[in-house]
Amino acid sequence: MKMPTMSGAGPAAAARRSTELGLVILAVILAAGGYVLTALAKGATLPADLAPFAAGAAGLALAAHVAVRRFAPRADGTLLGLAVVLNGIGFVVIARLDHNLARYQTLWTAVGVAAFVATLAAVKRIRDLERYRYTFALLGIGSLLIPAVPGIGQEINGARLWVHLGPLNFQPGEAAKVTLVIFLAAYLVEKRELLSTPTWRVGPVMLPDPKHFAPLLLAWGSSILVMVREKDLGSSLLFFAVFLAMLYMATARVSYVGIGAAMFAVGATLAYHAFGHVRERVTTWVNPWPTAQGHSFQLVQALFAFGSGGFAGTGLGLGSPGKIPNAATDFVFAAIGEELGLLGTTAVLLLYLLLIGVGFRIALRADQPFLKLLAAGLTTILGVQTFIILGGVTRLIPLTGITMPFVSYGGSSLLANFVILALLLRISDEVARRSDAGELHLPPPTDTGTAR
Repeated sequence: MKMPTMSGAGPAAAARRSTELGLVILAVILAAGGYVLTALAKGATLPADLAPFAAGAAGLALAAHVAVRRFAPRADGTLLGLAVVLNGIGFVVIARLDHNLARYQTLWTAVGVAAFVATLAAVKRIRDLERYRYTFALLGIGSLLIPAVPGIGQEINGARLWVHLGPLNFQPGEAAKVTLVIFLAAYLVEKRELLSTPTWRVGPVMLPDPKHFAPLLLAWGSSILVMVREKDLGSSLLFFAVFLAMLYMATARVSYVGIGAAMFAVGATLAYHAFGHVRERVTTWVNPWPTAQGHSFQLVQALFAFGSGGFAGTGLGLGSPGKIPNAATDFVFAAIGEELGLLGTTAVLLLYLLLIGVGFRIALRADQPFLKLLAAGLTTILGVQTFIILGGVTRLIPLTGITMPFVSYGGSSLLANFVILALLLRISDEVARRSDAGELHLPPPTDTGTAR
């Protein structure tokens, strides 16, 4: 297969694309190897669909690589490879749990890659998104709240996250993650000076003008509404945590984080006393054993799966992750823990840490405020979402119905994550392009002397 040329991109860009191609090929080999191992655990014959699977996986991964080579040749060379590795691990585990779900996951991966390519092709300049900030805000808030509309929203597994339109079932909140971060990045860049300048005293704390708190109050109200009306603790926590993180990154004021955390704690406490589904999640987290055959069954089975996996795991295809309800979606990490053990779960965590580290590296290298804050916000989505689901499965925090990026089964989630990936690569390409052209002015090195 002849790759598209990168005219004028330079040797550094060519080296990045070669690194990316190597990582993508390695990811496909690892996924195909894992698929073979799960099949051999059931018998001594190779799976009949191995060749179509390998060809399809290779074709999708190479299509994504070619799109980056064509539309963003100077972008970071590791981001796509890391995402493909995580996606391959997820597919192997899902195929081991349910072949029908694996087929749907393949289809949704193809849709996600198509969205990835379309985003790279359509978004020529990231700064163009800044002009449509309020359009993105309306789209985001509408997408977040539409499942609460009677007749359209649908409750599945106790959470009202889904929208049912004809033959389609999807989670619009996944799209809201992207659109709201774009709005927040544009708004906070525009208002960062006003938000950073204290003019109003509340006790010992100096705060900016109260009128600039409107977005904070809107975010708080939306997150509490999602938690109460849609019974979705995960999305509520995700959106508010991402907002607080972006507000802190834009203003460097710790007081915002403290005020926001206090507001969320008050709202969550009121919801705990007022609504049974919130109280049930918390009591299950504190002590799941009294209701191990009831509300806590899923969580208890996941804990047993981690214990069965031990250090090295039972081996792919040799465990019993099917005993965990919804293992392919909410509890895919427990399935990994049982069959790959501590070694496998640590490897997955390291992949996420690398992915998030690369995203923040892209943000640090950007010299334009909007690009910097958007890259940081998109990366924060991936980081916070990973923490929420892994924390819930391992009983670090209350369990929430949220997906592991690129790994869990779910079309809406895959689609949104591939769009996030494309936007990060577009930012990386723009920064590198301006650097090559001599337009990038990096800040001077910080003083490493004694702090004053």
